[in-house]
Amino acid sequence: MQVSISRIARYAALAAAFVVPTLAVADSGDTIQWRTIVGLVQANNVVGSGSGAVTGGGQPWTAAGGHASVNLSTGQVSFEVRGLVFAGGNTLGMPLPITQVMGTLVCDTNASADHGSTPSSVLVNTAAVPLDAQGDAQFAGNVGALPAVCLSEPDIAFLVRIPGANRWIANGAILQ
Repeated sequence: MQVSISRIARYAALAAAFVVPTLAVADSGDTIQWRTIVGLVQANNVVGSGSGAVTGGGQPWTAAGGHASVNLSTGQVSFEVRGLVFAGGNTLGMPLPITQVMGTLVCDTNASADHGSTPSSVLVNTAAVPLDAQGDAQFAGNVGALPAVCLSEPDIAFLVRIPGANRWIANGAILQ
């Protein structure tokens, strides 16, 4: 059986495309998406660094699903969360007393780009939206121009937070 060199080269190039790891750094035209929203598993877990650190809620949460997307060049943000409810405590299975949520983009989670005296992550918040009795909420709007670190650093997270409190209760998962 004879195999041509060009056929081998094509297969090698195709295989390399799947094997070579890539680190996606956002550029000004990118829209990033999280395929689902999951509830906070470990209470009091911290995401971010320095003054940009956000502490998780005091109880675990669960979510039936959702998604989030951010257009890094326009500042357009959208998210939807479904079935966001407590997964512990006396309000198990209910979102109450929480009746509003907001989305937060945590840029440079490890604060590696900030070389100041106290390196910090950068937070970008959406407006607050209602969280209904079934734990459903959605937002679509523009948060304005994003800080440069949101475009230059690959470590970026999306959180669902309680407005007025520095607490997160869900996060975007499976970043695309």
